[in-house]
Amino acid sequence: MSTTTNGKIDADADLVEALRRDDENAPALLVERYGDRVYRLGLRITSSPEDAEEVAQDALWAAARKIGTFKGDSAFGSWLYRIAANAAYMKLRARKFKTREVALDDVIPAFDEDGVHFEPMDDWSPRVDEQALQHELRDVLEHAIDELPPDYRTALVLHDVEGLSNPEIAENLGISLPAVKSRVHRSRLFVRQKLAGYLQTV
Repeated sequence: MSTTTNGKIDADADLVEALRRDDENAPALLVERYGDRVYRLGLRITSSPEDAEEVAQDALWAAARKIGTFKGDSAFGSWLYRIAANAAYMKLRARKFKTREVALDDVIPAFDEDGVHFEPMDDWSPRVDEQALQHELRDVLEHAIDELPPDYRTALVLHDVEGLSNPEIAENLGISLPAVKSRVHRSRLFVRQKLAGYLQTV
């Protein structure tokens, strides 16, 4: 039974061992256990079912082929998610967008010289609880995330949707920790501004 570096038994120890010994049933087990989750992660980042399908296939294949590089420093699921997130990120960056990507500096609130947001924003958060707005807000939120540049969208999805820590995101994307924090923060401001703009019109 495999354990991670913190001493906990990996819930996927059976899958890892099956992959390591090249068990003929291992690929099917991998797809059964993680296929849907990896696809959903790809879809959240790329917003494209076709790209998400390719991401899932690429990530699962890579995990099976590179299982020898899995050292058990983290749970197998986390390791696989990093592979999938990176595949989705690269797919998103390589895509030729038909529409112009939004320039965050043109739309997010201003920052002072220390990088602190200083323009006031309306507190619209209580209105989010209004039942009639739930569906509309979800659509606005998804559209706002889709408008983010690839680097920012990936960081936001990994942090706020998938729950990865800043260090995990930094390692996965090959960027510095301050860069991760900046991208998440600026992305949140952009999304918040989009939601605020919508709520001012309803």
